[in-house]
Amino acid sequence: KIKKKMEKFNNEEEENLGIWKIKKIYKKLSSVKGNGTSMISLIIPPGDQLSRVQKLLSDEYGTASNIKSRTNRLSVLSAIVSTQNRLKLYQNIPQNGLILYCGTILDEFSKEKKVTYDIEPFKPINTSLYLCDNKFHTNILLDLTQEEEKIGFIIIDGKGVLIGLLIGNRKEILYKLNVDLPKKHGRGGQSAVRFARLRVEKRNNFLKKVSEVAAQYFIPDGNKLIVSGIIIAGSADFKNNLGLSDFFDSRLKSKILNFVDIAYGAESGFNQAIDSCSFFLKDLRFIKEKKLLQSYFDEISKDSGKYIFGVDETIEALQASMVEKLIIWENFPIWRHILYNSKTKEQFIVFSEEENLVKLEFYENYKNKNDLVLSEKEELIEWIIKNFKSWGANLFFVTDRTPEGSQFIKGFGGFGGILRYSFLSNDITV
Repeated sequence: KIKKKMEKFNNEEEENLGIWKIKKIYKKLSSVKGNGTSMISLIIPPGDQLSRVQKLLSDEYGTASNIKSRTNRLSVLSAIVSTQNRLKLYQNIPQNGLILYCGTILDEFSKEKKVTYDIEPFKPINTSLYLCDNKFHTNILLDLTQEEEKIGFIIIDGKGVLIGLLIGNRKEILYKLNVDLPKKHGRGGQSAVRFARLRVEKRNNFLKKVSEVAAQYFIPDGNKLIVSGIIIAGSADFKNNLGLSDFFDSRLKSKILNFVDIAYGAESGFNQAIDSCSFFLKDLRFIKEKKLLQSYFDEISKDSGKYIFGVDETIEALQASMVEKLIIWENFPIWRHILYNSKTKEQFIVFSEEENLVKLEFYENYKNKNDLVLSEKEELIEWIIKNFKSWGANLFFVTDRTPEGSQFIKGFGGFGGILRYSFLSNDITV
């Protein structure tokens, strides 16, 4: 039995890891088939009661007892019992719900194999499902991989400010403030200078207040941003002045995606800003990917020495804690093998697309093949996920669906990174 448990994620990087893991499980489960209808898909939304689900399974057990085919009946009953037993490990339904797949599948050699997967999603699910079929119903996993970016909006003009969030298709107003700022004074003389000074002072106080409130809502703990990007929208010069202001937190400045001209303020301006950015926001993930890879290519074009690519070279730098941003193609196909010579006890670490020992080029070229033993085998990405934080790296997955992503995969092998400082490979000491 295999258990796949997903944690509740607290930041963007960990959520991206969660999405990658869900994609992997989806790829595995969506393609498997069973012999008969003994594959259970059970989806339980948050807030549901375990007692209700256990009663449902007990009722289904009674119904399945009447299946005429003895082989199919026993398989279905076995799957229901396994599902009941797995649910006994939970005292309550997890905060984001629970997805459970259990049953007998046919492996690549058409042999029957019992599997159980219980998945705690990294974001809430709102679906309830029980099906016993010849396949697992995995659409819910695909839905989980559709990222819901949190985008911060600041709608600002001379009449006030609105701060809001766009989460997927949902919008949320966090803060509103109405102001009555003085307009330009038309009279001359000394009073004009005094009014101009007061006007500038009040505008600056307003920008300072907006900057403080934006940081309060977008960096609530004072440390981590809760938004993937920020749109500043408004009329006149307020929006530009805010983004350039020394009052505006530098962490927020780094997340500004666009400045948008709108005709209205407050809620109407919020709606107009969302409409104006709708096409732009659809491709936000790819924009972030393009920006990341462009910074990688910039290091290469500058010949700064702050870039690296290739599995052996990158892992060498990674283990020396020199990699700041580790960039990997999400479908990177390499395995990590640990081999040792049973006589000399010498150990070898081999990276290869081949999963089987006898197909490894290293094995084929090794003089005493019979002495080689495979002690460990793991997908390289899985090994990286377990260890990258201990080397102080930030992990980014990229796709092949942008020109930059395709170039990174075809030209640089889909595995590389941006370094903290320039180095020569042979200077590394691990």
